[in-house]
Amino acid sequence: MNTKTAHSFAWTQGKADIALGLVAVAWGSSYLLMKIGLGGMGPFMVIAMRFLIAFAVVGAVSFRKIAHTNRVVLKYASVLGLLLFGLFAFLTHGLETTSASNGGFLTAMAVVFVPIINAALQRRMPPRPIIAGTLVTLAGIALLSLRGGLELHPGDALCLAGALLYAVFIVATDRLAPGIDGMLLGTWQLGFAGLYGLVFSLVCEIPTLPQTPAQWGAILGLAIVCSAFGFVLQPVAQPHTTPEHTALLFSIEPVASAVLAFFVLGETLPAQGYLGAVLVVTGVVVASLPGREGDQAAPGLDEPVESMPDGSVPVM
Repeated sequence: MNTKTAHSFAWTQGKADIALGLVAVAWGSSYLLMKIGLGGMGPFMVIAMRFLIAFAVVGAVSFRKIAHTNRVVLKYASVLGLLLFGLFAFLTHGLETTSASNGGFLTAMAVVFVPIINAALQRRMPPRPIIAGTLVTLAGIALLSLRGGLELHPGDALCLAGALLYAVFIVATDRLAPGIDGMLLGTWQLGFAGLYGLVFSLVCEIPTLPQTPAQWGAILGLAIVCSAFGFVLQPVAQPHTTPEHTALLFSIEPVASAVLAFFVLGETLPAQGYLGAVLVVTGVVVASLPGREGDQAAPGLDEPVESMPDGSVPVM
């Protein structure tokens, strides 16, 4: 009997954490791409183009799988796509009226919001390594992102709202993705996010296309690297780790952005920035340490989970 073992894959929490770390690095490149080529386009149109192109790319690769889409996948994807659109809408508009330092720090507050939201939903305290790792990571993000006092301006409030939606998006993915084909869910959430962006662009903006090769390159990079790769791999890998680990791993994003800016644009960080980068990585490592017995966030996540031939995870 042909069991199609060649198509199976055993996920562990370690593999999922590595995958999500790669997603964070891919998202770190988005700041560089935005800086290089996205001037002159409306924020909603940028969101629409990056996610609709990403949806088309992923859909072309997995068109056979899309044929098996059902109502549950579309319902969950529409919710996640709305959260995805919302967080990018808040962040994009917020960065227009605040500094990049303030915006980066406030966006990274998702690292703090996720364990708070998850603990409230589960009515428990987060595991001690997660608490310690969160505090260390938050200190690192502050050193990496801040260049002076943090003052709350209207743009700061929008970035803070985006960070809250970012945290809700991570927790919602943790709740909705298990038992559903992650590739399907990730593909359709891209499509819904792009659709919402297009609707808002038509209503609130004068839609414009990229005007230069640099702008087109930035849009394609955002679509393929940051969106198609990142937001599809996330719902595939995240069910095999904890939402707290996900948030902490995503905090690598500003470190990746700083490294890419150094090699491509020649930008350098002050001493506090390099110390912050070290603290971010240290916080991720601390959060990955095993807690005391009975203090684990999700027992059994380190055990391999055999995926089905189509990439979905069987519901036990």
